[in-house]
Amino acid sequence: MSTIAPCLWFDTEAEAAANFYVSIFKHAKITRISHYLDDTHPAHKGRKGTVLIVEFELNGQTFTALNGGPMFKFNEAISLQVNCKTQQELDHYWSKLGAGGDERAQQCGWLKDKYGVSWQVVPEMLTQLLTDKDAGKAQRAMKAMLQMKKLDIAALQKAFDGA
Repeated sequence: MSTIAPCLWFDTEAEAAANFYVSIFKHAKITRISHYLDDTHPAHKGRKGTVLIVEFELNGQTFTALNGGPMFKFNEAISLQVNCKTQQELDHYWSKLGAGGDERAQQCGWLKDKYGVSWQVVPEMLTQLLTDKDAGKAQRAMKAMLQMKKLDIAALQKAFDGA
């Protein structure tokens, strides 16, 4: 179990979202589902017996999905980052996580899924390119990245190399 587990607040979509995420990641599972036991609190009106919390794991990272009501919405101030070794892996996560999401929110490897959660789907080597001690190389990689929606590993490396 992770010592820090993000809690994702949904209105009523926690179970659907958790199942969606588990279907995308190779090493993923739902670990626990709990339900509202009563609806005596005003914020819980009409929720008795419905899903309250879904605990799930994606590639060893624990998450909690909470059906807390419509008071809060996701925004880009926080995102979940998926580090990919290959372009094939990057393409997989980009297409699956982005399916039905907000295409206007796609830039520089960021996307917003159909539940409003922001994700960064990036190559593992991106940080190395952007923080290289050769400022010219790093700047070329950054400039290339800023022109992309879904990141292209070969194009980033080509820009970094000055080719």
